[in-house]
Amino acid sequence: MLPGKQKLINNNSKAPFVLGPGVLAALGAYGTWGLFPLLFRLLDGVNSPTIVAHRVVWSLIFVGIILKWNGRFGEVWAALKNRRTLMLITLSAALLAANWLIFIWAVETDRVLEVSLGYFINPLVNVALGMAFLGERQNRWQWLAIIIAIVAMVVQTIGLGAFPVVSVALALLFGGYGYLRKTVDVGSAPGLFVETLVMAPVALAYLAITFSSTGIVAYADPVKMTYLVLTGPATAGALLMFAFAARRLRLTTIGMFQYIAPSMHFATAVFLFNEPLNSIQLLSFVMIWVSLGIYSFDSLRARARGAAKAGIKGDVKRDAEIVKKVIL
Repeated sequence: MLPGKQKLINNNSKAPFVLGPGVLAALGAYGTWGLFPLLFRLLDGVNSPTIVAHRVVWSLIFVGIILKWNGRFGEVWAALKNRRTLMLITLSAALLAANWLIFIWAVETDRVLEVSLGYFINPLVNVALGMAFLGERQNRWQWLAIIIAIVAMVVQTIGLGAFPVVSVALALLFGGYGYLRKTVDVGSAPGLFVETLVMAPVALAYLAITFSSTGIVAYADPVKMTYLVLTGPATAGALLMFAFAARRLRLTTIGMFQYIAPSMHFATAVFLFNEPLNSIQLLSFVMIWVSLGIYSFDSLRARARGAAKAGIKGDVKRDAEIVKKVIL
């Protein structure tokens, strides 16, 4: 059964860690996101706008098939008929398209380390967005984490010899995307379908123009064409696995998995793509890891205190209701 039909399961917070379906789905989702640089590197020679256009089209088709099979097109029609929802999803689609374009361009230009840094700082960008737009307050430990992250970005600027535009852009775009999706009451899969539906006219127009100028030669390589088609199932599959996991795991558990993808990006950049990493850049990454460690520890401690006061032991319903509106 797919995410839209799953029943929320109540887990005891003191239960031992079990490698069950939820954990496997989370590993699958974040592992897939972590492998994206390898997939896009296999498309060497295909420019980033073309890859994004194919990703939009094939994601639309794949998610459409899933929604049809799962009987969830009613959610799509409801979103399309609601003016506010459609406006917000259009904005989120624009942010997502920009995120995809910069990500793929960064892979093509040997900047996967900057991609890694961007997704490592994304949780802290989410904190900043919460402070700016939701009036959320941070305690001294959270402020310490934020300050360390800011200093780390300064160190990274020194190490690169330039401001890490790619890292900051990816973090801001994905943070803004998550914020917008959090305000729209549409499921992950229907939401992605509407987003790709909004992007589809531009994507199809771009592909038509490039096809008219290059002809069938551009698609003569069956291997690369296969990889282009796979961008759709990979994108949607990771989303569906994440949604599946979100309904079975606590939000704090999901939060600890979010570092898998940028860690894989980091390892891929250093050990497979042989991107240069000087001591100053490494120092900035270490500072970010320390910052995330402080913030994660404080968040876990705060949730434990809150659960103890409320007498809650492992109730995942509230967590799942929050996560199901967001694509991470």
